[in-house]
Amino acid sequence: MKLGLDCFLEKDYSLVEKKRVGLLSNLTGVNQSLQPTIDLLYQHSKVNLVSLFAPEHGIRGDAKEGEHIEFSIDPHTGLPVYSLYGQTRKPTPEMLEDIDVVLFDLQDIGSRYYTYIYSMAYMMEACQEHNKTFIVLDRPNPVGGLNVEGNLVEEAFQSFVGLLPIPNRHGMTVGELALLFKHEFSYQCDLHIVKMEGWSRDMLHNDTGYAWVPPSPNAPSLDMALLYPGTCLIEGTNLSEGRGTVKPFEQFGAPFINGFELAQAINHLRLPGVIARQASFVPTYQKYNGAQCHGVQLHLTDTSLYEPFSSGIKIIQLIAERYPEHFSFTKPTNGHYMFDLLAGTDTLRKAIRDGDLTSFFATSKKQSKAFLKQRSHYLLYS
Repeated sequence: MKLGLDCFLEKDYSLVEKKRVGLLSNLTGVNQSLQPTIDLLYQHSKVNLVSLFAPEHGIRGDAKEGEHIEFSIDPHTGLPVYSLYGQTRKPTPEMLEDIDVVLFDLQDIGSRYYTYIYSMAYMMEACQEHNKTFIVLDRPNPVGGLNVEGNLVEEAFQSFVGLLPIPNRHGMTVGELALLFKHEFSYQCDLHIVKMEGWSRDMLHNDTGYAWVPPSPNAPSLDMALLYPGTCLIEGTNLSEGRGTVKPFEQFGAPFINGFELAQAINHLRLPGVIARQASFVPTYQKYNGAQCHGVQLHLTDTSLYEPFSSGIKIIQLIAERYPEHFSFTKPTNGHYMFDLLAGTDTLRKAIRDGDLTSFFATSKKQSKAFLKQRSHYLLYS
């Protein structure tokens, strides 16, 4: 298969000839030989690359989650790097005044919590307002393009980890999402998608022939990405989601948990496509920094059967029931629980608190089904 980047460099560079180009990318923007998009475009004789835009984690991937990025000069190219994860999420007129077209080349993870797709949305909005062309160099959805799972973000709970009403696992490429954003959510910029060649919706990242480049410091593997639509919700609780370990979002726990008993209880749920194993770990930062945590590591046995969203929620509810005196949702900030911002609603937290997920899951399935119909107009691959 060929990435949108490959196709652009071979033939579609004509879209930007004689134009001043800005690039929104980071360390995930690479070709099959792992050469950075930044350097490939900078060295291309037909591309006039004049500026770079940095999403969360920075242009070269050297910043932790939530760490503000400052304006800088890229040491490899000497180009200005404008931060979209610092003082502003949306490009300012000054950032765009010296360019004609913006290229987007970022590897999404396939879950709506990831901020890269919202950096794309804000860039589309800015391009619309300032009459700039926006071009997406498409990349695979690493967790496949068939399965969709989750509820839609409610307007009252929109944030940079859930800006638009899409499910937790959306099953779309960034190019397809850009089309959805334009036609369903009014990001009406001059949009062009450079499609991939040879990618099909049933492919996981392991099927593409491309190396896994971690989209962030806590996304080390495809297994993490497959689990993430469910285990990301753990961030909104007092459990460690495994940050500061070698298996973030694959293992989770807390000092108050009995890992052996929890693994048995999870396996008793008979969740499809996954087995839990007792695990202990010591996070090197964030929750329980330096303290021994006990819990489980999830091991995928059949990725075609695994349902990350519903499985993750059932596991959180199980822990809440087994440890009622210890388990909690982290305290609200800016008027909202972090868990609610990740969930896109407060109904899930209340359902876990009340011990009955039936109504929430019924609503989620209804919303996912409606989204499947909505997204069908923007799918570029079969």
